[in-house]
Amino acid sequence: MIEQTIQQQSVQQSFDFVKSGAIKTKKESIGERKKRLKLMLQWISKNESKIKDAVYQDFKKPASEVDISEIYPVTSEIKHALESLTSWARPKKIDAPLSLLGTTSHIQYEPKGACLIIAPWNYPFSLAIGPLVSCLAAGNTAVIKPSEMTPNTSILIEEMISDLFDKEIVSVINGGVEVSQELLALPFDHIFFTGSPQVGKVVMKAAAENLTSVTLELGGKSPVIVDERTDISDAAEKIAWGKYLNNGQTCIAPDYALVHENIKDKFEEKLTAKVKELFSADETKIQDSPDYGRIVNAKHYARLTSLIDEAVSAGAEILFGGDANSDDNFIPPVALTNVPMNSRMMEEEIFGPVLPIISYNSLEEAIGIINSKPKPLALYYFGRSSKNRKKVLKETSSGNVCINDCVIHFGHANLPFGGVNNSGIGKAHGYYGFLAFSNEKGVLKQRIGLTSTKSIYPPYSNFKKLVIRILKKYL
Repeated sequence: MIEQTIQQQSVQQSFDFVKSGAIKTKKESIGERKKRLKLMLQWISKNESKIKDAVYQDFKKPASEVDISEIYPVTSEIKHALESLTSWARPKKIDAPLSLLGTTSHIQYEPKGACLIIAPWNYPFSLAIGPLVSCLAAGNTAVIKPSEMTPNTSILIEEMISDLFDKEIVSVINGGVEVSQELLALPFDHIFFTGSPQVGKVVMKAAAENLTSVTLELGGKSPVIVDERTDISDAAEKIAWGKYLNNGQTCIAPDYALVHENIKDKFEEKLTAKVKELFSADETKIQDSPDYGRIVNAKHYARLTSLIDEAVSAGAEILFGGDANSDDNFIPPVALTNVPMNSRMMEEEIFGPVLPIISYNSLEEAIGIINSKPKPLALYYFGRSSKNRKKVLKETSSGNVCINDCVIHFGHANLPFGGVNNSGIGKAHGYYGFLAFSNEKGVLKQRIGLTSTKSIYPPYSNFKKLVIRILKKYL
């Protein structure tokens, strides 16, 4: 009971700090925001080895993978914000309609205030600090709640923030689900959550109690279509990398592959070969590869192995995938064929190194499968046909689409990143992240004296009624 009271006080104090700080940061210049971003960039540069070590301790993520998926996304986001922030924050002039001739208008971008960032465990550094870049660029303050499933990285984030910022600017609260619940009960001005659709619904419901705006970066079953007319070897290589990166624990990883039946055998052959090229020619030795990570904990290991076992029991066949090891939370790259569509494997987001391969006869059939499921965070299409590509883009809905590659759209600074419906609400990265943490305040200035709108003030004479009729008809 005493520990719970201390925890509640800590949560409340952190909120009070950043709420007070938000009043001050609202008055600051763009230069002050840039100073904070530069401090972050310097700290990351000086502490790269610490970041790599912390993430490795949590789930043995290879150092180079940390470079490309944890450090680079954050540093590139900071650099892009530093280059662009002045233009992003500049008031935007808006033309007046004919009915308001004589007025001038603009959009003023103001910080939302005190924000809450709840980060996931799969990319524990980049998905905590990346949103913070957008948050601070927009002039806000923040409380960060890192994941309890990656404790070493969470402690490092707390160290980083305490080194760089006063508690009125950014605070870190570590803990489990109960801490998240305490935070969500508070009236933050914006919540940025990255995680599963199931938890996203909890966050949205809690935010509704305070009418807090939200950005929800969720997930879902992101499909990949491999068309009959494609470079099979190229597609297999890119899909293998995108799927098994981070041991498959990526919200935009290809969740299942829809492969045209005429090239299915060739694709499976090439996919098998590409996985061997990426990790080990001998699949019994992938566990020793320095380039392959681990499942985050025993709970998720058990969930994934049960998905595989259930699918195989229902008739699925293992194309490749050696023995798993519960002592090390190790699951090798796995591909399955003949997976029943009503299996749990095809209904739940896999979030691990398992790729079901489903054959299709026509593009309409593939699109039908995709549209039978909730809208995904990403959709991938491999093929040379512009007609088929346009058909996929027009007849499916997803947060983002990547043509002839996987995952890399996440790193495009000028593209909005985010989901739709079940896979998320709102967009992030670059200018779109800046907007997510900003209030686009419309400002209108009217002239003093005679104005066009005075012509419709009462009393409503026949002339004024005529003016109103003209307005309705032509404007």
